[in-house]
Amino acid sequence: MSIYKNKGKYWVSIYFARRRFRKPSPDNTYTGAKAYESLLMQKLVRGQPIIEEYKQKEAAPTFRDFTKKWLDVYVRTNNKYSEILNKESILRAHLNPFFGDKPLDKIRGLDIESYKAKKLQSGQANKSVNNHLIILSKCLKMAQEWGLLENVPKIKLLKVQPQKFDFLTSEECQLLLDNCDGMLKEMVLVGLKTGLRFGELIALEWSDVDFKSNLITVQKSLSRGRLGSTKSNKIRYIPLLDDVSQMLKARSKKRGVVFDRNDNQPLNPMLCLRWLHSACRRAEMRKIGWHTLRHTFASHLAQGGVSIVIIKELLGHADIKTTMRYSHLTAQAIRGAIEALGMNFGHHLVTAPIINDNNILVSDLLENKISQKPQ
Repeated sequence: MSIYKNKGKYWVSIYFARRRFRKPSPDNTYTGAKAYESLLMQKLVRGQPIIEEYKQKEAAPTFRDFTKKWLDVYVRTNNKYSEILNKESILRAHLNPFFGDKPLDKIRGLDIESYKAKKLQSGQANKSVNNHLIILSKCLKMAQEWGLLENVPKIKLLKVQPQKFDFLTSEECQLLLDNCDGMLKEMVLVGLKTGLRFGELIALEWSDVDFKSNLITVQKSLSRGRLGSTKSNKIRYIPLLDDVSQMLKARSKKRGVVFDRNDNQPLNPMLCLRWLHSACRRAEMRKIGWHTLRHTFASHLAQGGVSIVIIKELLGHADIKTTMRYSHLTAQAIRGAIEALGMNFGHHLVTAPIINDNNILVSDLLENKISQKPQ
């Protein structure tokens, strides 16, 4: 026997004759729940029927039927367009073919482990399977919240190797810029020196650019043809360096998107990627994507010793764990600086504490580090 509290409501749980009975207490206090527990137990011991206390529940819906309702009622109301498409795709191609015909209350931990094994055997990457499991978990937790499921089975994510990322050296930055011209060169320069996501870059409007304070306001993103908020739903402010500010000021307009087609419409992402790949071929360097420019921005800041907290704010990450991928670069830069200090005093560094300096001026660092080779 036990009493527990769930979402502000006291519940009584009794295991009797190989059967589990759970019931919300009519008196929503701990003392009232104890009294209610005692009453139910007395009835069970005496063999009295307690059907009136535990009415037969309606059959739980199948996973497929529930996800239809979940998508219509919750996802399409609360999620971004890109997130809606992603959930629909994973449900249609992966989760529903496996779990679709199972009632919600019949999905067990063994079923989930079997799903993981099947997907791994089919060649799916651990990270992809984890994406499926996260959506499955959200579905089941929502079913519980809506009163359609009592317990959610524990879902264990697969281990994933730390994500690798590519970034350009200072020489590669200059080489790439030398092989770009026109609007492409402007887009690459802005990407390198602001760290904007590509969707934020092509959604940037002239009203977001403040030439007086040399700041841009990042508050919109274009994804799959839909304009919405940024990935983390946050507004952030990025300082503009003089060369970027002067470049933009030379062709500024009163309204519209900064980088547009002739009809003042946003650019096509695939076309922009082809432009970038063409510039890479001309520069005789490896192919990169637009996100590599964002990694370059963050990596150069980290190599300059900027605090991970500041980098997080500039990148607009919702969770600092995402920013921590650059932490080893910050540590290397700070350790190198301390080693140089030690050599000046005739000592070699054996063990030096890793520190963060939040007082570094980001604008000064960007001005230097994008144009010089990082140490």
